[in-house]
Amino acid sequence: MPELPEVEVLVRHLDPLLQGKQIRGVAVGRAKIVRPETSATLADRLVGATFGATTRRAKYLLFELRHGKAADPFSLVGHLGMTGRMFLQPAAAPLPKHTAVSLDLGEQRFVFEDPRCFGRFNLDLASLAELGPEPLSDDFTVDAFSVALGRSSQAVKVKLLDQSLVAGIGNIYASEALFRAGISPLRGARSLRRDEIGRLLDRIREVLADAIRFGGSVPLDWSGEGKGDALFYYGAKETGPATRSAEERFAVYGRDGEPCTRCAGKVVRCVQAARSTFHCPGCQPA
Repeated sequence: MPELPEVEVLVRHLDPLLQGKQIRGVAVGRAKIVRPETSATLADRLVGATFGATTRRAKYLLFELRHGKAADPFSLVGHLGMTGRMFLQPAAAPLPKHTAVSLDLGEQRFVFEDPRCFGRFNLDLASLAELGPEPLSDDFTVDAFSVALGRSSQAVKVKLLDQSLVAGIGNIYASEALFRAGISPLRGARSLRRDEIGRLLDRIREVLADAIRFGGSVPLDWSGEGKGDALFYYGAKETGPATRSAEERFAVYGRDGEPCTRCAGKVVRCVQAARSTFHCPGCQPA
């Protein structure tokens, strides 16, 4: 599932491509994706609108739109779900099989493809209201982080997935940040000392910044085969660092049974809150 870094790189890629383009038509292939809007109400709101900035909040893409220069802007909210892809393609090209929504931009078409149909593409901002601070922002402080963790009886790895605690961290980068911080994912959140919390905060920022720089967590595999805008979740070209395999970049995630990159021990996998957790018991003592 795309997490904060994948969404951030996608946003950075789409922003200059979309700015100033006008929506001439809207086609909805999966009605579930646009709820609570209907296909008709979404089209009525979007047709004629022009794209402004594309930004990110947690794992959500926010597309700024307006009808005319003097009009107030409004936001279109996108979420990739588990398998969503957003990209531009020539208007004459056939739409992918699992196209959920497509926007006619004239010579190009914006495509939201979502095979498993867990994504979102609507005008509903309610999902943003309860989000915690952005982990790469100044609002994410040791004081606030300490208070939130101190109130929780959950394991720290599970708590890190709580989007009201800190926005955008998912399963992959929670495991990676805890490894870098030398903290066991099995420890209770309230058991962490202030110095450990400060170290974890720094490692969260570090691992997210590294992932953004690498360009994502999975290899490119869109069927465009490198022609034109052949991209997966994010905006890195196929010759860029995003083509490096996950195994080359992740210290523990997905590496159960393999040697730890720091010690002679082995990475192990366990299940927490129905999600896989990867850690090194030697480097992250419980």
